[in-house]
Formats: sequence, C-alpha cells, structure tokens
Amino acid sequence: MPFFKTKERLQLFYQEWGTGNPVVFVSGWSLSSRMWDYQRIFLADQDLRCIAYDRRGHGRSDDPGNGYDFDTLADDLAALIEYLDLRNVTLVGHSMGGGEVIRYLTRHGNDRVDRAVLVSAIVPLLMKTEDNPKGVSKDVAEMVRETWKRDFPNWLRQNELPYFNRSDTSAIGEWTRWDMLQTSLKAVVECNKVIIETDFREEMRSISVPILIIHGDKDRSIPVEISGQKSAMLLPKNRFILYKDAPHGLYITHSDRLNNDLLTFIKG
Repeated sequence: MPFFKTKERLQLFYQEWGTGNPVVFVSGWSLSSRMWDYQRIFLADQDLRCIAYDRRGHGRSDDPGNGYDFDTLADDLAALIEYLDLRNVTLVGHSMGGGEVIRYLTRHGNDRVDRAVLVSAIVPLLMKTEDNPKGVSKDVAEMVRETWKRDFPNWLRQNELPYFNRSDTSAIGEWTRWDMLQTSLKAVVECNKVIIETDFREEMRSISVPILIIHGDKDRSIPVEISGQKSAMLLPKNRFILYKDAPHGLYITHSDRLNNDLLTFIKG
C-alpha cells in the first residue's frame, strides 16, 4: 500500500485514482479517505487525478496520539502535496477537512493550489463566544466528548439518522460507522476539540484562490447559519451553493449533485 512520511516520520496512507490535474480530498472528522469513494470514482473517469489520504490516527495511517492541531494537520497535507510534487491542485475538504484546507492555504500558500472546495465545512468558528452567540458551548462539547470516552459506538448509532437525514441508509450507515470506529479514540476526541475551538475567521479574509462552498440546509452537525453562510461573507473569492434538504452526509445522500458541481468547478 502507498504511504508518505510526514516531517515527524509518521507513515500516512494515500491512494490515487485516474490521471490529469490533481484533486486532493481531505476527509471529515473521524472518517478515512474511503468516505470519498463515490466522488473519486466519478471524477477519475473525467480525466482527473483523484488523491485521498488517511489523516494521522485515522484509517490505515500511523496513530501517534498527538499532532491533532490544525497547524500540524496542515503540515501533513503539505507533506503529501510535496511528496507527489503536485501542481494546479484542487483541494476538497469535508467538515473538519475544510479547516485543514483553510489552514494549508494560509500556512503554506497557494503556489501549488488553483482552487478549493469546502463541503459542509466546520469553518469559520463553531464555539460560542460573545461575537459568535449561535455557536456551540464549550461545556456542552466537553460533555459530549466525555460520552465518547465511555461508549463511542452507541453515540454513532444514535446519530446516524440526523447525519444522513433519511431512514433508508442502513447499509451505508453501517459502513460509515465501521469506518469511524477504525479511528483512534484519541484522535476522535482531540480532533473534535480543535474543531470546536479553532477560530479561522481572520485568516479566511486573506485567501485569494477561488473557493466553492457547498452546504446543506438540513445539516444538524454543522448548521449552515454558523458555517457556510458566514464563510461566504469572509472569503474574498467564493461561490456559495445551498443544497435543499441536504444533511451533513451529503457526499452520500446528494452524491450525484455534488459530483457534478465539483466537476463543473474544477473544469470551469
């Protein structure tokens, strides 16, 4: 299996399908690169080189038990791009992956990146503050993380319905839960903490590449009012597409529409 090494000599798994201009997929919280299978299989057939990797502590990658801050995770993404010597890249990040995309662009620049896509992303800020009153309370987030330390599988099962916003997802729900349960519990907890607490607002104003923002109006994990809509107000060059009745797991429930919107943005 193909691996690349980070500056700490960790081995992270990656996979690429197709040839052409590169599209690098960054996965959502507690998910591996497998989540992008239905996007990659489509775009690889459209003459694009689709690359996805497993974040540290996820999937087939090493589990160091640390390094789950966005600076380090963005450096891991940079290590992949440099290892493969990619140019003219399109970055696509779902949920937490959107934070890694933003931090990569502000930390490593856009010399290698032409455009980016934020899908149901956690940016710009999820935590409740005086100037972000609709955010998530830090105390509530900590209470949820404590439940994961006792029974993460049960929490996943209880949240399957809101994640997909439909009841006919038993097979894909089981597959998704299985994928998430391959993730280190340390990574699950630590990644969620930085997801809630990291403020991307100021750095997003400085990003100069075109960015496509896609979010569902039925996203119960990351409500569009505190994420996609606010991102559209901060990013200088963006297009915002709101998916009606789409949940956080829209990469599954609305895969055909997402695939075509990605293709149009990349090719256009």
